[in-house]
Amino acid sequence: MTCSLQLVATVIGHDQRVWQAKWNPAAKLLASCSADRSVRLYHYTQKENAITVDLAAVIETGHRRSVRSIAWAPSGKSLATASFDSTIGIWEPVNGSAGSASTEWECSSTIEGHENECKCVSYSTTGTLLATCGRDKSVWIWEVQPDSEYECISVLMEHTQDVKCVAWHPTAEVLVSASYDNTLKLYMDDPADDWYCFATLKGHASTVWCATFSPCGKFLASCSDDGNIIVWRPTNDDDSIVGDWKEVCRFAGHTGPIFSISWAERNPMDKDAVGLLASGGADGSIYLWVVKPGGTTAEKVACIENAHEADINSVDWSEGEGGGLYLASASDDGLVKVWQLQC
Repeated sequence: MTCSLQLVATVIGHDQRVWQAKWNPAAKLLASCSADRSVRLYHYTQKENAITVDLAAVIETGHRRSVRSIAWAPSGKSLATASFDSTIGIWEPVNGSAGSASTEWECSSTIEGHENECKCVSYSTTGTLLATCGRDKSVWIWEVQPDSEYECISVLMEHTQDVKCVAWHPTAEVLVSASYDNTLKLYMDDPADDWYCFATLKGHASTVWCATFSPCGKFLASCSDDGNIIVWRPTNDDDSIVGDWKEVCRFAGHTGPIFSISWAERNPMDKDAVGLLASGGADGSIYLWVVKPGGTTAEKVACIENAHEADINSVDWSEGEGGGLYLASASDDGLVKVWQLQC
């Protein structure tokens, strides 16, 4: 079965590179963050095979440097921003309704702890934990308290270099981090002690830019400066996620580093496959891959060359009304683009 991506919206607004674009999980909002230190929120409407994207709000964050990463809480009512100024901001709608097309947002909390650039921020599936990472080689885990308070419950110093990405498992409180030291680390909480690293994954030959668990949670994908995507799975026969993980598949297509990957929540082409994976990188292209059952092979099913005129820093899937799949891409060219999967 063949498929393609159709460009349905080009969003203009940032005046410097756009680092990430993320869909709100509970409201019709798309957020983007940029080196211009702002976050822009877009309200979108869908009608048949068309999508209309309109500016809903601009958050002048007050960060002193680039806003490198954003993350929505699962409720969709809080947005976290991670900045090169080493701080994390928590933003909430003034009227308590994130879905309004004209909602104002305010900073409810500023989190400090990292010594320098904060590179990524991620909420756990339950919304009770927030993870951050940075150039200081650390991963921090914060517990979300009432009244928008965030308490640090662990600082993990397992990497030897800059930490680029953190991401949570979809069903368990297990965290993955990816680093300039070419490795990935997996962490969990020991109720009797503290959070700890239970696995180190080695396979990439250069910086690991992004890592993300598959929707089923049984697989992990990572992408790297070496131009490869690797799929990993637990070595245990029962697929227990706690323990060692092994490489089961690697594939390449981009001509250069791959900066971002994203699993779609479902795969309309093969319901038995592990999933549909999008990738974006320094060549300005977007690739779509179907990771086959068992995770041992992957098939390229689409490629949009020159999707952007510069590095693609972020790709993110969302399922729209009627089951349609949309991909948001963010680039150094200052644009956010929205693509619809056509199968």
